[in-house]
Amino acid sequence: MKEKITPYKDSKLNKKAQVEQMFDNISENYDGLNRVISFGIDVKWRKKVIALVEATKPEKVLDIATGTGDLAISLAKTGASEIIGLDISEGMLAVGRKKIAEEKLSEKIKMVQADSEALPYENNTFDAITVAFGVRNFENLEKGLAEIFRVLKPNGIFVVLETSVPAKFPFKQGYNFHTKVMLPIIGKLFSKDKVAYSYLSESAAAFPYGEKFNNILRKIGFINVEDKPQTFGVATIYTASKT
Repeated sequence: MKEKITPYKDSKLNKKAQVEQMFDNISENYDGLNRVISFGIDVKWRKKVIALVEATKPEKVLDIATGTGDLAISLAKTGASEIIGLDISEGMLAVGRKKIAEEKLSEKIKMVQADSEALPYENNTFDAITVAFGVRNFENLEKGLAEIFRVLKPNGIFVVLETSVPAKFPFKQGYNFHTKVMLPIIGKLFSKDKVAYSYLSESAAAFPYGEKFNNILRKIGFINVEDKPQTFGVATIYTASKT
């Protein structure tokens, strides 16, 4: 990502610390606002991610940037015996642990606070690794992806769900209006962190989506790299593996 987008322009903290602070701030109303902002379509995208992972019959799964655990909870449907949801924000994880307990999945899903760019796991640990709307928050994108590559087992699957920008009229114009105008307004009205949703919009626009991201994955060493645009291109699902 050429342009370094950070949540708090005047902060002296690095991007990683700012992202942690931002998600701690918005953790309590993050789920509700997400459903409103995405019109609930993100649920459909996550189901496709689950289907891709389930097809590989994984035993051990890591969900990075798990947030409040939506994807980690859904990953229980894959039949995996162990699921780890990892995030830098303890505030988001605390919300996630409550949701996991309500679903009676605390024995299967563990929520771990850690840095996605310094994963606390051995090489070749996980059969599947997922990231939903999180890679654009990495301070060093290639470093984070290299860590994922390291802990993924040979022949394991890596699935990324991330925002992208539609190329065709009128979807591109509609997307730009929604993300640059509506999203920040909604965030300012309903979130106690007035800049968080402006950052999420800006970071999405700056993310190297599509073939640019495919090429970064290949540079790291991933193979079988594919991208699958969703809903006119407002999001993309990427899949990759390693030898």
